[in-house]
Amino acid sequence: MAKQGLGITQVQTQKLSPLQIQTIKLIELPVQDLEQRVRRELEENPVLDESSASEESKEVSLDELQKQDDYIPDYKTKVSNWGKDARPEYNTFSVKESFFQNLYDQLSFRNLSEQDRNIAAFIVGSLDQDGYLRRDLDSLVDDLAFRAGIECEREDVERLLKVVQSLDPAGVGARDLRECLLLQLKAAKGNEDSRLAYSILEKDFDNFAGKHYDKIMQSRGIDQARMKRVLKLILRLNPAPGGAISDSYQDVADQIVPDFILQEEDGQISFTMPRFNIPEIRINKKYAAMLEQAKAGSEKEQKEAASFVKEKLDSAKWFIEALKQRQNTLNKTMQSIINFQYPFFASGDEAKLKPMILEDIAKDTGFDISTISRVVNSKYIETPYKIYPLKYFFSESLVNKAGEEISTREVKTILRQIVDSEDKHKPLTDEQLVSELSAKGYKVARRTIAKYRDQLGIPLARLRREL
Repeated sequence: MAKQGLGITQVQTQKLSPLQIQTIKLIELPVQDLEQRVRRELEENPVLDESSASEESKEVSLDELQKQDDYIPDYKTKVSNWGKDARPEYNTFSVKESFFQNLYDQLSFRNLSEQDRNIAAFIVGSLDQDGYLRRDLDSLVDDLAFRAGIECEREDVERLLKVVQSLDPAGVGARDLRECLLLQLKAAKGNEDSRLAYSILEKDFDNFAGKHYDKIMQSRGIDQARMKRVLKLILRLNPAPGGAISDSYQDVADQIVPDFILQEEDGQISFTMPRFNIPEIRINKKYAAMLEQAKAGSEKEQKEAASFVKEKLDSAKWFIEALKQRQNTLNKTMQSIINFQYPFFASGDEAKLKPMILEDIAKDTGFDISTISRVVNSKYIETPYKIYPLKYFFSESLVNKAGEEISTREVKTILRQIVDSEDKHKPLTDEQLVSELSAKGYKVARRTIAKYRDQLGIPLARLRREL
């Protein structure tokens, strides 16, 4: 019988320090979120204060300040993550009239009873950001009763939906793409081609959506020239009328603020990190007075005050140091990416992007792969060519016919070029794309072509066909 007993096994575990936790959280933030995080810290920690750029200061470390028995911070402790030169500050706010407010304002000029106006306003509030009504009318009737206390019939909602659909921009209030396009053509009151376009969308939408133009021409008895005119007219319509006037808040949320800006001077590539609106921070002088007042009080009061200030000082120390480490980590990672992909950054030619994975940058910088992943996620660089997410520069590799390792990004770039230059009257099938790539030295399977095509947003050959 085996002897049973208790044993002790020592397992080594790594516990993250408050500084490490703080640094990890800050590294993940893109620049516009970092501003909010710094300002929140300023609000929550009274030890910290915003430093004015016009103030003269001598930097003293928090460690040194905390070691001083007579803690009188005549000098400010602050963090300046952006160097001595002012960095450009980005303001993403744009003033645009609210899409929904615009519709509500139009309703106020319509001759409607109070109940009808309330129903119409409820319908407007039920539209999505593209301006579509995605809910069925029976559900709206129920919502009006239970959420707004308005008793009405389906016919009332249907009648007032037509009022909403008559508002500007044309197409608003549509329940699907077909209805959206029809509403726009109806509002335009155009010529014979407009009326033919309306008829085709109304009665032959499936063939139109599937680009079966030959069937439409045959059934309508029209030639290719007229079909082209009708197609051009329809393609000018707006499939998302809600996008014509967007809410300013949503507009802000959708805009991108670059975390890095690529620069080229005298043939040398470098980058800067814009400060955005992130304030510089320092130690608040009020806490010197607090400590002095505590010394004049009882021993208990002194201990309580000292304990409070020390807690806040520790928090401030970790936050300032985490900001510095974030700056250093982002700087080293971006420099490594530029070094690795220098041919691309020097030329803007996406075909020159090399295979690169997170591990490559981790080895070069000495950071963990998880740290590189956090840096890359949600970060962007502005180049003279366009703004790229950092994730764009990472890709797996393939081997071409010459046995050379190439980036999947390079294959996708070539694929896009082939599709862009194809004869749109006879677009290339996936099998033909395989042959085209093979002729250029890229051996790729048909299923891989289909995957890359889908990732690039390139539709099937049939759907790329034009007249």
